[in-house]
Amino acid sequence: MKTILFRAGVLTVVAIGATFLLDPHRNYQLAIIAASFCAIAGLSLLIGLTGQLSLGHAVLMASGGYGYALAAGPAANAGLDGIWLFLVGLLGAVLLSGSVGALLGLASARLRGPYLAGLTLALVIALPAFTSQVRALGGAQGLTIGFVGVPEPLQTIMVPEQWHAWIAILLASLAVTPLALMRASRAGLRMQAVHGDETAARLSGIAPGRVKVGAFVASALSAGVGGAALCIVTQSVVPGSYDLAFSLLLVVAAVIGGLGSIGGAAAGSVLVVILPWLIDAAIAALGLPPAWEQRLSGNLGILVFGALLIAVMVLWPGGLAGAIQRAVARRRAPSLSTHENAEGATRTPAPTPHTITER
Repeated sequence: MKTILFRAGVLTVVAIGATFLLDPHRNYQLAIIAASFCAIAGLSLLIGLTGQLSLGHAVLMASGGYGYALAAGPAANAGLDGIWLFLVGLLGAVLLSGSVGALLGLASARLRGPYLAGLTLALVIALPAFTSQVRALGGAQGLTIGFVGVPEPLQTIMVPEQWHAWIAILLASLAVTPLALMRASRAGLRMQAVHGDETAARLSGIAPGRVKVGAFVASALSAGVGGAALCIVTQSVVPGSYDLAFSLLLVVAAVIGGLGSIGGAAAGSVLVVILPWLIDAAIAALGLPPAWEQRLSGNLGILVFGALLIAVMVLWPGGLAGAIQRAVARRRAPSLSTHENAEGATRTPAPTPHTITER
């Protein structure tokens, strides 16, 4: 546990330090990566450890964004600002996303496989219609929040994009570190036991329903914190930003990175943000007619992600994290075998003719 906390602290400090080397646009992208990392890490552990397939994690991110906006807006109108306004908004994000996650977790305790996936898929499709019927959620335009500026002591050394990247990185550390601790604890072992065989887990004294609900709530809380970070960075939460395409993209990122892996979720988060930008930049550099450019910018990204997913599943079924683990194991294998052979040669010397004659 101490090792996980130490690694989380080091990586957080390194990420924050990296913001001083990036321009405002790259810091904005880094903030989006950190926000996406929260949702992808929770989804990766949910599918990888418990086998619960969720196609609607975008709804959980939206719940975090709406929770932050609904709590921070009235608090700001009441005169609250600074760290207290941030904490109130974050509390709203956690409560709303946790409640939605608990409801989905209760459903997951009864539903399996495609039925759970179908339920979460229906939630993503129903999100725009639901928000349009609730005036408090702002309809199709969503909700906006006040601009989160740089604190006065830091205004001389950074711009708002860098400050937003700091906030997103700290929130990602706050959301993902408990997931890593849970993965390495008994709770993670219980999740794997339920995934392997629910009947055997039940005979061992594990309650599968309780484990599934807990896993969904933990995943939802992480996604909700990511939604709050995204709301702070973009200063709004719009239901159109959390559509089916975005929800499926989160699943693709988790699968490509490697299900059940925190590092794989980080790689998938970078891929989700950087690859579409690279594709758009490549299309713009080709100098195509506007009609062709518009068609490619909307469809080429989907094609590339689909091809990448197929390639990863064929070449590395365990995702990028699994491929790295196998590569490390292959490098260690020759050295271990050589060491074992050396020890064997020392412990059991070759028989001499004298010993053979005695036998």
